[in-house]
Amino acid sequence: MTERNKALVLFSGGQDSATCLAWALDAFDSVETVGFAYGQRHAVELDVRTRFVDGLRQRFPQWAAKRGEDHVVDL
Repeated sequence: MTERNKALVLFSGGQDSATCLAWALDAFDSVETVGFAYGQRHAVELDVRTRFVDGLRQRFPQWAAKRGEDHVVDL
């Protein structure tokens, strides 16, 4: 796998970043995610990240092997 086949997605758990994650999983061989916890008003998005990714794995098993690490940076 070359570096060109890897992606890092800023994944908050919201609709826009979830769409970007799905696109990246379809387009790249390996996808890692990063989210930032900074005391935002809509922190519920960070809470649903894991459930969303679990749902993706169930509905799109071809993407499961492409999912790399998930990072959350606590600011």
